[in-house]
Amino acid sequence: MKKRLSIGVRLYLGFGALLLLTVLAFLFTLATVKSSRSINNRINYEISPSVDIIKEFKLEIIQSKMWIDGWYRATSPVLNVDAPNLRRLILTGHPQLKKNLLKVSQSWDDESKQKLNQILLSVDSLFQQHKLIMSQLISMDAYKDALILFEINPMFEPGGEIPVRTKNILEKLEELSEHQRKNANYYSREMVNSFDLLQSVVNSMGVILVIFGLLIAVFTVRAIVLPIDKLRIFIQKLAKGILPPEIIKYRNDEIGDMSIAVSNLKIGLESTTQFAKEVGAGNFDSDYKPLSEEDRLGEALLKMRSDLAENERMLEFKVMERTEEVVRQKEHIETQRAELEYVFSQVTDSIRYAKRIQDAILPPQFFVKQLLPQSFILFKPKDIVSGDFYFVEKRGKKIFFSSVDCTGHGVPGAFMSIVGYNLLKNAVIGLENPTASMVLDELSRGVSETLHQNNATSTSKDGMDISMCAIDLETNTLEFAGAYTSLYLIRNKEIQEIDGDKLSIGIFVATAEKHYTNKIIQLEPGDTVYISTDGYRDQFGGPQGKKFLARRLRELLLEINDMPMLDQRQKLMQTIENWRGQEEQIDDILMMGFRV
Repeated sequence: MKKRLSIGVRLYLGFGALLLLTVLAFLFTLATVKSSRSINNRINYEISPSVDIIKEFKLEIIQSKMWIDGWYRATSPVLNVDAPNLRRLILTGHPQLKKNLLKVSQSWDDESKQKLNQILLSVDSLFQQHKLIMSQLISMDAYKDALILFEINPMFEPGGEIPVRTKNILEKLEELSEHQRKNANYYSREMVNSFDLLQSVVNSMGVILVIFGLLIAVFTVRAIVLPIDKLRIFIQKLAKGILPPEIIKYRNDEIGDMSIAVSNLKIGLESTTQFAKEVGAGNFDSDYKPLSEEDRLGEALLKMRSDLAENERMLEFKVMERTEEVVRQKEHIETQRAELEYVFSQVTDSIRYAKRIQDAILPPQFFVKQLLPQSFILFKPKDIVSGDFYFVEKRGKKIFFSSVDCTGHGVPGAFMSIVGYNLLKNAVIGLENPTASMVLDELSRGVSETLHQNNATSTSKDGMDISMCAIDLETNTLEFAGAYTSLYLIRNKEIQEIDGDKLSIGIFVATAEKHYTNKIIQLEPGDTVYISTDGYRDQFGGPQGKKFLARRLRELLLEINDMPMLDQRQKLMQTIENWRGQEEQIDDILMMGFRV
């Protein structure tokens, strides 16, 4: 008997060889990259820092030469402007640079270390001469002392010790720097050679992998894909109810096992099809034999035959009965829909009329422009009616204006806004010499009394957040009091955020009587003041569906501050609509702006 070689074994052998080649290529690449990384680290962390610090050392020697010449030629300590630089270089700069140079030289070869030690000894000797000169030329008299000059002058002549030593040190540093650059070039070439070798190996392995992969693909197509495709076409025909006339050839593997199973399925379907035709024709006595004792489909077909005989007798009666029921339900649904449409129309009309009342209560635009010519109001309710409202009123020399956010929105918020507007107007008119904070105290008391919130057992937690401003246009003095709100003031391209109190209007708190803070701001010509409710900054939108937030609002206000007030309102409206996009407006939006 021919030994059976399964499809799985064939695939394992082919892809195992492919995986082995891939692993070998990966290991070689990893080794090359590791070696190159070691070379690169040596260049970056040893050789390049060495070259840089040698350059810095050369610059130090050149600076010291320049500054000691300046010291010598200054003729007076007062005229020596570079004296602090030279002292700082010798006392702190040079020791630190010397320490850094010794640190990076630990990886140098012995010859380079020996050269460095010689250079450092020469530099120490040179700086000792500098210190000697600095200690002798310390006063105007010293610059005139013939004995001192007789000792120092030869050092600065063209063949003197200082120029000669400085030149020798710089030449040795240049030799040392050139040696380090050669090392860097050598290691760079080493790294390039490693990558060239890696590229050659990778290219070769790539060609081998492609050829081997193509061979595996050809084998897979011929041994697996084509037979499975024939089997697939055969099964698809069965799935469509077509019984193919052809017979699938047997194979000594898993595909052969599937072929036998599919052929048996075809025989069963042919038998089932014939039986279904007999039953469909009403021949409930037709003969049918299941394929085996475990043939659940055959048993189900036999039971179906008996059930269909019974169902056929009951079907007509049930259809008639259910048809009558559906007709009755349809008539009932049509009646309910008509009633709902009527109720919805009535409610909507009532709410629209309520909006007319709410709009009539709010100050008209001409009145606002009369009191605050350089101003705008952005008011965008979420629903037909709003829980936000604005207030503008003149009392004496002061003009009171505020933005108010009542609990809720829509109809509940609108009821609360009417209560709040009346209480707010009564507070402004009824108080003698009112301030912004006095108005909020009186408003809070009025809300608590109106909603019976004057005891801890009250179930009403309705209230409002408010920004109240009172401005005297003669003195440009602005009073501000807030309940969980802030005021934005823009002056000279800078924005200030002035916070109100964290006390809501009207909600009962079982503590001592609360009072709001009256904050006084002296305005200047060109200042712009903004107040708003939280609907603008809390709106979701943008690319990620997040809130607009106060940060973006502050940036936007700074951006549009120089525009005319009506253009600012248009820009604010356009920005929040673009931000919202397809998102639903989540709250009422109200913002007021005023320019001095």
